[in-house]
Amino acid sequence: MDTAALARSFAEDLVAHRAKLAGKAEDAVRAEYALHQVAAALDAQHDAYHRESATVLEHWHGHGADGFRHTSAKLTKELRVTGAAGAAAERVVAHVASTVDSEHTAVQRLVDEYTAEAKQVLDAGVAAGTQAALMRAVGHAADLAPRYTRQSAATLRHVDAELKAAAAKLRTLRKDLTHDGVADKPGHAHPHPSKVSGRGQEIVQAARKELGTRENPPGSNRNPYGPTAAWCSSFATAMWRKAGVRIPILPFSGDVFHWGERNGHAYGKHSLHEARPGDVLIFGIGPQNTSTSTHIGIVEKVEGNQVTMIEGNSGDAVRRNTHPLSASTFYGGVHP
Repeated sequence: MDTAALARSFAEDLVAHRAKLAGKAEDAVRAEYALHQVAAALDAQHDAYHRESATVLEHWHGHGADGFRHTSAKLTKELRVTGAAGAAAERVVAHVASTVDSEHTAVQRLVDEYTAEAKQVLDAGVAAGTQAALMRAVGHAADLAPRYTRQSAATLRHVDAELKAAAAKLRTLRKDLTHDGVADKPGHAHPHPSKVSGRGQEIVQAARKELGTRENPPGSNRNPYGPTAAWCSSFATAMWRKAGVRIPILPFSGDVFHWGERNGHAYGKHSLHEARPGDVLIFGIGPQNTSTSTHIGIVEKVEGNQVTMIEGNSGDAVRRNTHPLSASTFYGGVHP
């Protein structure tokens, strides 16, 4: 008789509690790592901006210097606030991850203790050699399980309470964490609501969440959106797919334009005024090959003859850039 297996059969709830905690621990560690990447990216962005703006101010003493200095200081502060929120969120999740991990270890210890004790009781019943002794041993082993299960249930409740408290802290940080200091601010124009589709908004929101994501390792073209290759187009099509657009991951930007032509969604360089949030605009002179179709980005907003875009593989990362809305820059675009 496999007494260890019989003992475990009486502890299904105990084992289930352990499995739940293992899942929560994995989720917490994954979230901690993701927030660490966000906070590190924001810190790097803040440092780079502060360094470059300081360099400009050292050499620029013209008419616009005071205005630029004010804008520079304001954006530097916003990046610092956002980075601080990201770091605070990382600390919250790190604390939870540590708690869940230790409580998972505690429940694993309960499982081991119960299994050892119940097996000892069952082994004694088997050694006695009588049916009655074995039945008493089985009953005793079954009666042991609830005591251990009550302890594991209490541990699970404690972890749930910790997770709820952490969630409340994260909600208070969320506004600062998701606000990147550029988008959705008073004074920054947005297209007329009638020109922004619901799907376009979903695409832009999805793309904003990816800002700061980098290749890993740097310079490798390894990315989370598609194959290990130049990935600006993989990123754009991945964001479209998140919003429900039925398009494959297309690593070549020219293929996105061809997809748009086949589906009646493409427009050329003479119709760039049609661009709206969620669209893609494609850099170069045509979709023929990688020499003529060089880059692609998702339109975030259009202001006059300027377009702000969220672009994958921009300096090995997902970045926001502003360009002239010009036929000399883009050969066309595609509506989702």
